[in-house]
Amino acid sequence: MDIEDLTKTQLLMLTILVNFILSIATGVLVISMLDQSPAPITQTVQQIVDHTIETISAPISSPIVINKPAPATPTQEQQLTAAVAADGARTVLIHKNSTSTPAIAFGLYLPKSRAVATSAGVPLPKEVLIAFADGSAAEASLSKQGTGITIYGFADDATLPEAPAANPVAAADLKQGQTVVALTKDRAAITGIISKVDASGITTTLTSVPAGAGVVDLSGNVIGIGSPSGILYPTDRIMALLESVSP
Repeated sequence: MDIEDLTKTQLLMLTILVNFILSIATGVLVISMLDQSPAPITQTVQQIVDHTIETISAPISSPIVINKPAPATPTQEQQLTAAVAADGARTVLIHKNSTSTPAIAFGLYLPKSRAVATSAGVPLPKEVLIAFADGSAAEASLSKQGTGITIYGFADDATLPEAPAANPVAAADLKQGQTVVALTKDRAAITGIISKVDASGITTTLTSVPAGAGVVDLSGNVIGIGSPSGILYPTDRIMALLESVSP
């Protein structure tokens, strides 16, 4: 049979057969040559073969994956405790002359602004003494007045205590049903929810919030201050008054 008459399948089978025969012949030839070779050469070849087998069969180590634990989410109780602490640290008492006399109003300490905001139902003097939650006190002067809100400022060289930043929350970001926290005149912690937010202020279910005292959310951020009417004045009014230019 002429090779040109073979089909592709037959040609492929013929090629495989030839390669197989050549492989056997090569193996026989190599073994024969190794048998006739000196011992050092045989040992070298054997070492190369052994090393190759060890390299192929060596296990591949898996990469070590270190899973970092996800930060624990604070529970509602932990949030509430932290919020009460932050509110308490920013709650101040306003005295007319001395801390030995009864306070005339409550106030909200704004550490970053070095100011105190309040909303008292009675006229307040221009010069007051601010008693802080840590027991220290500092003189303050009337800085600005707005509708229902009074701002007191401190001298540039006055030493003021540290307190958590107020981080005021705008009224537009508040939601109905949101939990809020405050302190009473006796510094008892109370909680409630936001009922309504409109142009007149923030209505909540909180009771006994002193006028001028701060009210916070569960993150401890200030949402407003109490007023004589019981409604909360939003932080927008406080910040607008702080940023206004005095005449």
